[in-house]
Amino acid sequence: MESLQKPQIICHSVQNLDYSVHDVKWIPCSAKFVAIGGKSNGAGVVETFTLGCDGIEKVSEFMKKDHFKCGTFDASSLRDRHLATGDFGGRLQVWDLEDTLIPVYQTTKHKTVINAIDGVAGTGSNCGAPEIATGSRDGSVMVWDVRQKDEPVAKFMPVEGTAGRDCWAVAFGNSYNDEERVLAAGYDNGDIKIFDLKNMKLRWSKHLKNGVVGIQFDRKNIKMNKLVATTLESKFYCFDVSTHHPRKGFAFTTEKAHNSTVWSAKHLPQNREIFMTTGGNGTLCLWKYNYPDRRVEKDSDGIEYGVAGELSLLQNSVLTEQPITGFDWCKDKLGLSVCSAYDQSVKVLITTKLNLY
Repeated sequence: MESLQKPQIICHSVQNLDYSVHDVKWIPCSAKFVAIGGKSNGAGVVETFTLGCDGIEKVSEFMKKDHFKCGTFDASSLRDRHLATGDFGGRLQVWDLEDTLIPVYQTTKHKTVINAIDGVAGTGSNCGAPEIATGSRDGSVMVWDVRQKDEPVAKFMPVEGTAGRDCWAVAFGNSYNDEERVLAAGYDNGDIKIFDLKNMKLRWSKHLKNGVVGIQFDRKNIKMNKLVATTLESKFYCFDVSTHHPRKGFAFTTEKAHNSTVWSAKHLPQNREIFMTTGGNGTLCLWKYNYPDRRVEKDSDGIEYGVAGELSLLQNSVLTEQPITGFDWCKDKLGLSVCSAYDQSVKVLITTKLNLY
């Protein structure tokens, strides 16, 4: 009976596909979502689905030259709901899903596959310019304003003369007004870097023991509060990024989960203390962050440093035997989510009892 008091992760509907799905995203303010991936012949595909009376129903699709790797709606307005995608050819493209013949924006500044993408100032925040961040295998991280053609508004490149590390994850944060904004990036060697986009400089960096696969702030449109980074070898880290100490850095707590790569962490839109992690062994874990009694203490010199909270596992669920590659919460319906896996399927999920937290 005690287990029934916890949130339950229920698989509501499954759609099997004939291609590899790398990412999934809900279309804002709708019952639709997109699956992003590629066919065995190398072609990229984006399919749109809706939740109907009979479960998941296909609405439309379009195909292009190269596999699509990642996508986001977060730099677009609710009126447009344009999808930004990164592909294996290094192209950033922005699509009007009503007319996908030609992208409304395109750039090919990356030399190879775009592994990660994030947007800001669209549906989730009204602060600052609408921007898209991309992280690539070529080691570069670039920020784009779709109103400015061809050139990025910011770029962070490998040191000249050195081989760039593969950038696996990017995430916007600290966008609480028109001036402040940061971008976090995670790399295959375990580096995490936070770039200050206001002052165009490196704000903080830390080296973890394993490659950083996923990264996300608990909210983009507030002052930096928490940052979750997921890595290879079953570990993820939750940093309290509200207080920085010059020697100790940011306080953090770490957990082991999934017994495999932790592919991503996605915070619940309605409650920033709850997030889902996805595993390489086909499992989902639902976590809650519990703040300490005091978040800030002072050292012997009177300098403030952060105190990390604790993580509690609310629920876990086995969905498939293959890695869960993509996950997205629905912002409009508490507990509704969609995920993709390398078993070539997308699954619509319902997580119960989240209103109790």
